[in-house]
Amino acid sequence: MLVDRVKVVKNMFHKAEGIVIRTVDYGESNKIVTVFTREYGKIALMARGAKRPKSRLTAVTQLFTYGMMMFQKNAGLGTLTQGEIIQSFREVRNDLFRASYVSYVTDLTNKLTEDEKRNPYLFELLFQTIHYMNEGMDPDVLTRIFEVKMFTVAGIKPGLDQCVSCGSTDVPVGFSIKEAGFLCKRCIEKDPHAYKITAQVAKLLRLFYHFDLQRLGTISLKPETKATLKTIIHQYYDEYSGLHLKSRRFLDQLESMGFHDQSTD
Repeated sequence: MLVDRVKVVKNMFHKAEGIVIRTVDYGESNKIVTVFTREYGKIALMARGAKRPKSRLTAVTQLFTYGMMMFQKNAGLGTLTQGEIIQSFREVRNDLFRASYVSYVTDLTNKLTEDEKRNPYLFELLFQTIHYMNEGMDPDVLTRIFEVKMFTVAGIKPGLDQCVSCGSTDVPVGFSIKEAGFLCKRCIEKDPHAYKITAQVAKLLRLFYHFDLQRLGTISLKPETKATLKTIIHQYYDEYSGLHLKSRRFLDQLESMGFHDQSTD
């Protein structure tokens, strides 16, 4: 009787809001989709027949799709049985530049999270980031915000509230990769390779970490400010995260080739 009850629990159907963050073809007609859900965190599901054009799972298993997923949890890989699209993020998928940013954001989410570890805050952050990109807001700024907020998920949060050397709350003048955070003017000499930063860059790094993305208004940054933020954040990830993402390299290549967001034309 106990065995029978365990079998029933394992094969129960579950329902969850989710965003498709990765898809892998499996055989001629199936897909394995990785979905980041509000209720269960990251889960991998077999979507049988999803590659067939007339399958009821075809649309909801497209990359970046936000939908309500009905699935069966098994001992190993779960099975997606039904899905209903809530938002397709069509504008993102139809624009190479924005799609490349979202690919990087979802790739970062996939690499830095564990399976079935519930994190409603991260789900909301991911959703809001993609939503704002779909609405035409600056994908570069949104990506920097997302990266900074993901420091905690990665377990590598730098010191952004005070000088990491002396604890001073004076306006920092440098960011040290080696010391992992801000340095004040009295401590800047501790790292000759520290990035010299303006008060605005320091304020933005702190703001990106602390503020609620749902309250985001219009942010317009100068190209040089964007470049400084990107350099510092990426150098920090390279030093402490151990990640080497193809999606980031591809995005860098697009930017170097002069591709840009069509929504700003």
